[in-house]
Amino acid sequence: MEAFSVLPMFKVGIGPSSSHTLGPMLAAAGFAKRALDKHGEQIAAVSCTLYGSLALTGEGHATDKAIILGLLGYLPETLDPHQADLAVHQVRSNDTLKLDGKRELAFSPQKQIIYQSDTFLPEHPNGMKLNAFNQDGKVIHAETWFSVGGGYIVSAAEAAKTAGEEPEDKRILPFDNAEQLLNHCEQQGIRLATVARRNELSLGSSQEEINQYLDKIREVMISAIDRGCHHEGVLPGGLTVVRRAPQLYQRLKVRSLSQDPLALMDWVSMFALAVNEENAGGGQIVTAPTNGAAGVIPAVLAYYMRFVEGATDEGAREFLLTAAVIGWLYKRNASISAAEVGCQGEIGVASSMAAGALCAVLGGSAAQAENAAEMAMEHHLGMTCDPVKGLVQVPCIERNAMGAIKAINAARLALLGDGKHRVSLDACIETMRQTGVDMQSKYKETALGGLAVNIVLC
Repeated sequence: MEAFSVLPMFKVGIGPSSSHTLGPMLAAAGFAKRALDKHGEQIAAVSCTLYGSLALTGEGHATDKAIILGLLGYLPETLDPHQADLAVHQVRSNDTLKLDGKRELAFSPQKQIIYQSDTFLPEHPNGMKLNAFNQDGKVIHAETWFSVGGGYIVSAAEAAKTAGEEPEDKRILPFDNAEQLLNHCEQQGIRLATVARRNELSLGSSQEEINQYLDKIREVMISAIDRGCHHEGVLPGGLTVVRRAPQLYQRLKVRSLSQDPLALMDWVSMFALAVNEENAGGGQIVTAPTNGAAGVIPAVLAYYMRFVEGATDEGAREFLLTAAVIGWLYKRNASISAAEVGCQGEIGVASSMAAGALCAVLGGSAAQAENAAEMAMEHHLGMTCDPVKGLVQVPCIERNAMGAIKAINAARLALLGDGKHRVSLDACIETMRQTGVDMQSKYKETALGGLAVNIVLC
């Protein structure tokens, strides 16, 4: 049902990247279990070959670490980052690995994680092939996976399917684009979040399950902000980026909003920085819709919960459901993968999701929320993904703060209008998709262009 559920737009995971860390970990974990279940003691060795963007920025995005953890059988939603570091260190020190935590194999990450940076598989820039070998060196189990953004993965077989081959749509209020979504709202007099909730119920979730899921997502988001506000130090990777959120937090705590009303913007920026510094450090965050853009939605949600009079738990749930349904439209009709469309597909989508969600919980109509979502994306069109040294740090961390501020601005502008506007969200999503197609590959999470090649690192 994942093809039609909007809830997987939010996944609990670890940093620094949903497409380069979370996705590969899930693919490797599934491969390890299936290979072991099918072939057991016949397996003598395993390997993973990374292609395209996964290979080009793999080490900076901790893809090698993610592959090792997945092969060990770890899953991101239950992973303790400290335990993960210890487990990876042990594999690298001993050149051995327990496949799915069960079968011990010789495994050298330097030799058995292979980087094919000059080869892009045709289905998606983020490709990986996993192989299991017998004692004679013959491949006895092989899988090809693509990490398509936001922690979503698809197999080679799934990538080859046409739209007509997708699962049966059992949603009670089906839609494929924003126009159809708004029609449901108008005809039935309901809100965007109500459409999402009714559809999740028709897909088999209960009200309690939906609420528990949303509350858990909010809990992890706020926890990431709190940890980021108190976690001092320098981020790993060699850029010597100092965590800024703790200092900002200490300064903001003693600043009066009555004396400086614009300090609200500083709080929002600090919330976003805190989350993405946690992400860059490999901490637990929520893909929203990706790790690289994980700070935007929590920052705007924290703004609502902390600074908006009358904010409620139910309002937070509406916020997340509205954001999720908007994000689903981008995933359905364009992409949330920077390797496919640049950073407009990550920060831009997150800002669009947050803008529509905030507009809704501030009392905006479905049409106004759609306007806010469109406005936020319209001003992220063409944004490249050019991480310096392949790390999710520069310019990624600050971009989350900018995306959050744009989202709030878009929501407030939309509330000043009546929902009528010239450019529809559907037109903006299609424009984003076309822009991504036209964008040169060096600007799409390869660290081969933009800031990545114009920053002196020595």
